[in-house]
Amino acid sequence: MADDATDTGEASEEAVPEIDRIRGYEGQERRDEPEVKGSLLDQAKGTEIDFLAGHRRHSDNLESAVRIFLEFLRGVEFMPTDQPVVTVFGSARFTEGHEYYELAREVGAALAGEGFTVMTGAGPGVMEGANRGAKEAGGSSIGVNIHLPHEQKPNAYVDECIEFEHFFVRKVMLVKYSCAFVVLPGGFGTMDEIFETLTLMQTRKIEQFPIVAVGAAFWTPIIDALRTQLCDAGTIAPEDLDLVHITDSVDEMLVHIRTHPRGCMGEMSPSNR
Repeated sequence: MADDATDTGEASEEAVPEIDRIRGYEGQERRDEPEVKGSLLDQAKGTEIDFLAGHRRHSDNLESAVRIFLEFLRGVEFMPTDQPVVTVFGSARFTEGHEYYELAREVGAALAGEGFTVMTGAGPGVMEGANRGAKEAGGSSIGVNIHLPHEQKPNAYVDECIEFEHFFVRKVMLVKYSCAFVVLPGGFGTMDEIFETLTLMQTRKIEQFPIVAVGAAFWTPIIDALRTQLCDAGTIAPEDLDLVHITDSVDEMLVHIRTHPRGCMGEMSPSNR
């Protein structure tokens, strides 16, 4: 692996076995495996809770840092780099038949029809709906799952899935490899994801990719509250809210992604268009 290379740029034959011995790493994950890819997950389970628990020995924190790095390594190894990816955020609590589950399903199918790979957090609800829509439309559907105490299992509609222990590693993967973001109604987790993405764009840590909030009845009051509270207090600029495009129309969502100055079309090969 490239990260195990020596200063000369040549792969070290000794570093990888050492990592194997210490962490139980099973080698490069095959992209065609149907099961969750988590060769290091058993070694990492519980480490986020320990790491964030409070005061710990310095050596324990260093060990956690190594495990976090290894999770990043797994994510980079797994994620697609040859196809345009759109990440869909939303609640895990909506079941099949709920209007937002069915809306997510429509969103996933529409994105797949345009040649985009649909990526979600791999869970139920909106995530399942988006993955399901993409799969039913014949598109590519991937999931980035999180290990939770109550075990969030990947939904049945992801073609490929990777599981993480640390929320912040998972969020980096959901953001780094995407050229657009679609957010449907959700709770604290969804708000965390969308506000962190907006913060990265506002502070120019990432480019201002298209963000589409689908479900106007849900999102308009939230944006209005941000406008009357945060903008009026001067804590954000009015134009910061222009980063979010609100709509009820899946067709309008696609147009916004296609025509946005930093949208996905430049990343699509002619064969995918």
